[in-house]
Amino acid sequence: MLQQINYIFRKRLPQYNSIEELFGAIQAKLKDKVEIDTQELKLSGGSPVVILKNILSFRKKSPSQINHITGDVNYMALVTGKKSVLTIHDIGSILKGNTLKRIYLKLFWFTLPAIFVNKITVISEFTKAELCKVIPFASKKIEVVYNPVHSELSYCPKEKNSVCPNILLIGTKPNKNIERTFEALSGITCKLTIIGKLTENQLKLLELYKLEYKSMFQVPYVDIIQAYKNCDLVLFASTYEGFGMPIIEAQAIGRPVITSNIGAMKEVAKDTAYLVNPYNVEEIREAVLSITSNVEMQNKLISKGRINVERFRIDKIVEDYLTIYKDVINA
Repeated sequence: MLQQINYIFRKRLPQYNSIEELFGAIQAKLKDKVEIDTQELKLSGGSPVVILKNILSFRKKSPSQINHITGDVNYMALVTGKKSVLTIHDIGSILKGNTLKRIYLKLFWFTLPAIFVNKITVISEFTKAELCKVIPFASKKIEVVYNPVHSELSYCPKEKNSVCPNILLIGTKPNKNIERTFEALSGITCKLTIIGKLTENQLKLLELYKLEYKSMFQVPYVDIIQAYKNCDLVLFASTYEGFGMPIIEAQAIGRPVITSNIGAMKEVAKDTAYLVNPYNVEEIREAVLSITSNVEMQNKLISKGRINVERFRIDKIVEDYLTIYKDVINA
């Protein structure tokens, strides 16, 4: 008899797909090894009323099932029982706001869930170090399982374009550092493809710096894959990431990457991307000019990136999760 794994997902919203794409791919690989069940919560948000209603909606089908809380709804650990795994994707994007809000979020997203679950998985050593500071009492429960690169992403070589390269930017939230990126690209002949909803201020900056661009928002993953294939370079100089999926997605397609020399991005990319200080506009600019004008450098980064991606192949990640499920069963 196969072990039953119940995956608990947040309510799906059109603008947020990363967790669903990630664990959907993992479920597809696991379907012959475990019995899979899925529960999508009915409400989104983090108010006390939403938390209470979502908790009350939980139904355990079998006392032996393992419940895997896939992210963003950590508070569900209060009712899923000891045979539970909680995946935490990052810390910084949650613990922000005024003091009262931070206390509330820390309690329901970290402290209480950490007491109830058997295992906590995080997506980078960087996130693990951050989380251990927040819940030091639960440090022995925390294990790193990297995000897998999507199996639909495969190497797709493209003719080099040094005249007017297409530069892909992923995300428009404050941590994506897109305002400094725009400034760094000012005066450089290029076309931008931007995935994410642009703010009024970002639109004004695009006009101010006279940058040619195309923006995409709430698009299916197949369109994002095509954006990777169409680009010449991925520029991902974030100030904070729990992991940094665009790094390995771009490398899987075969595109050079510029990313930040801090946190999880440095951990994920290692020496296979052009690393920059995300707070230094001139450094970002110099990286773009260096790569777009040097075909040899592009080829070197592409080759190293393809090797780096092997660390994140889905078969390895699936085995890591199976090991964790076995540990929970035997606990």
